[in-house]
Amino acid sequence: MTIVNPNAVRDYLTALQNRICAALEADDGAARFGRDPWQRREGGGGCTRILRDGALFEQAGVGYSHVHGETLPATATERRPELSGRTWQAMGVSLVLHPRNPHVPTAHANVRFFVAERDDAAPVWWFGGGFDLTPYYGFDDDARHWHRTAAEACRGFGEDAYPRFKAWCDRYFHLPHRGEQRGIGGLFFDDLDVWEFERCFAFMRSVGDHFLPAYRPIIAARRDTPYGERERQWQLYRRGRYVEFNLLHDRGTRFGIQSGGRAESILMSLPPLARWEYGHEPEPGSPEALLLERYLQPRDWLGQA
Repeated sequence: MTIVNPNAVRDYLTALQNRICAALEADDGAARFGRDPWQRREGGGGCTRILRDGALFEQAGVGYSHVHGETLPATATERRPELSGRTWQAMGVSLVLHPRNPHVPTAHANVRFFVAERDDAAPVWWFGGGFDLTPYYGFDDDARHWHRTAAEACRGFGEDAYPRFKAWCDRYFHLPHRGEQRGIGGLFFDDLDVWEFERCFAFMRSVGDHFLPAYRPIIAARRDTPYGERERQWQLYRRGRYVEFNLLHDRGTRFGIQSGGRAESILMSLPPLARWEYGHEPEPGSPEALLLERYLQPRDWLGQA
């Protein structure tokens, strides 16, 4: 019988939030994360940490939550009817980083655990998470490094782990109403219970532990790249697509809102500034057009020459 240990997951997640915030503060060099602890009326709470107006990050949010309840929202029970009538708890770390320089990509990562219990049955549990990258200007070296690190996170968990979770990420971070990818992908997994608890937990930890090695070299390579108003306006325009995905399609956002979560923490993923322009098309042959044509397409970056 599988032994499920939510306390071990909680301890890992709180340490991960601290570790990521410390590293990002060191990279920014000019601003620190503020702490915003919160409690949920229906049960549980968390701590949202926000860095604003830094030298590197215009806004960065790293949130930890551990919430619980007696009944689940319809978004969960419709997809998994076996969850009806169970108490539940969900915990995770989620982050979204919006850099100031348009040549530094926006980054997102999260790792999470869910368990639903009933006295007369075995617990239903799973892990989820991943990380993905949303550039505004494309660089092959960055894309290859990002995906090499994603593949390394999957090493030891089966030869199909990286291809499977990479393809899942490409499918998930797609804007169907635009016919576009949100970014260059990475890893995405959900409902992971195919192995014993300890192995699934180990995979979640590997994904969480590989985020900083995936992102920090890209920061170092791009943060001092010169830019002007054209690049800034393109960044703000493409941030609008990020907003559209999170509000229209992201399952975590919908679950958080429908389960009575704290809106301010759920919506910390949104950029501080964004713009929309009717019918905007980049100039043919421009770096902006290249982003759409080469980078915002599902691609095998590990096999690229």
